[in-house]
Amino acid sequence: MINVLARWNCLPVAAAVNEILPCCGSRAWAEGISARRPLSDEAALLVASDEIWQSLTESDWLEAFRSHPRIGESSIGESRTATSSQSVVWSTQEQQKVAGGENSAKVALADGNREYELRFHRIFIVCATGKSPQEILAILQRRLRNDPANELHEAAEQQRQITQIRLRKWLQG
Repeated sequence: MINVLARWNCLPVAAAVNEILPCCGSRAWAEGISARRPLSDEAALLVASDEIWQSLTESDWLEAFRSHPRIGESSIGESRTATSSQSVVWSTQEQQKVAGGENSAKVALADGNREYELRFHRIFIVCATGKSPQEILAILQRRLRNDPANELHEAAEQQRQITQIRLRKWLQG
């Protein structure tokens, strides 16, 4: 873990930004965290990540959201771009329980995704790690009742949680 961080601390800025970008998907976040180097350990990295995430603009958050596939899909749609193949690998791992779910749950999630996108004009973001398709569907149905401002903040919090998980995976090498 320390070896990954120590190596990253010594990279040129552009290389550091590109390496950490898949953890979040927002270039402003990746630039901000790279500017905080050197970071001494996992705790310092996670604190810096949260501070930078909270300081970003709505457009930066939306950029991060676009780096994810829809819940129940294994790849980024043509209208959105993956930050790297690593981001796709992590998304697949995070949605592992959804991929193994029943067809009826997958159909319900696809329908819910469409409804969410029509309402909020972006994909549904949820920290899916460890959640069953039924749990995710219940979260999606609850969040469809949010007003747009509250939903943006809830999606941003989910993205923050995803970023924390991915940073820990990145540190594992």
